[in-house]
Amino acid sequence: MGKIAFIFPGQGSQYPGMGKDFYEAGGTARGIFKCAAKVTGLDMEKLVFTENEELNLTEYTQIAMITAELAMWKTVTEKGLKADICAGLSLGEYAALAASAVMDMEDIFRIVRKRGIYMQNAYPAGGAMSAVLGLDSEKTDHVCRNVQEETGKVVSVANYNCPGQIVITGEASAVEKAAEGCLAAGAKRVIPLNVSGPFHSALLSDAAKKLAAEMKDAAVHAPQIPYYTNVTAQAVTSAEDIRELLTEQICSPVRWQQSMEKMIADGADCFIEIGPGKTLTGFMKRIDKQVRTYNIGTVEEMEQVLSAVNT
Repeated sequence: MGKIAFIFPGQGSQYPGMGKDFYEAGGTARGIFKCAAKVTGLDMEKLVFTENEELNLTEYTQIAMITAELAMWKTVTEKGLKADICAGLSLGEYAALAASAVMDMEDIFRIVRKRGIYMQNAYPAGGAMSAVLGLDSEKTDHVCRNVQEETGKVVSVANYNCPGQIVITGEASAVEKAAEGCLAAGAKRVIPLNVSGPFHSALLSDAAKKLAAEMKDAAVHAPQIPYYTNVTAQAVTSAEDIRELLTEQICSPVRWQQSMEKMIADGADCFIEIGPGKTLTGFMKRIDKQVRTYNIGTVEEMEQVLSAVNT
């Protein structure tokens, strides 16, 4: 029998009411929301469960999502479903840190709250990100490098999500020029993303430096189960390496496809996405159709997955 992998989504999958049925179903999820509120001073129930503009602002989105994901994850584990390995996409890495016992929840909530603020404020000019569909990674990388050399402006790959979907990031004019270059190189479509900053680019170096300072005060432990980092797409075993990689991750591309391929090579054949939406499940179906994929974003979905995995 193969390994069970827990995977956690990143920013962009949020919606008002995520995790509310977990919160209403029992004390475990409710306690996690209360913990997040105590650490951050925010009204987490109002932020996560009601219609509000803040939920889509990075400085609030990140703490909202990680709180909902950890509430779901903790409930799932208490039902007896355990992971053998884990990973998270960008922000989702912090849920994976909890799943692998690298950091406790109080530190995670404190750091994620600061991370959201730092990333929101790192590049006031805004920047841009676009999804490139139907062009391979080598050609996309080549276009970005050429545009950066020609213009002197920052543009690079932000995410290697799955075959046929890559995200580029950087200064708005450079991203627009790279989008034109990707279409000329054979991309089927290039879709501008509704984001508040040029995430996973060199333009966020200030946020990375500030996060590094925050990480010094966090207790970081060696993973109890293998945890795969976005930066290298490899399992990490050293606590000090994790500190550096979480800092580096802010400015580095998310190697999600490569991470999933490595986890499959290391024996994972059942991937369970825990969190709002089904984004990672969709990516996995394009990465490898042979593995089993499930998503848990509601209590009903959790019960279905528990039944399917345990039979």
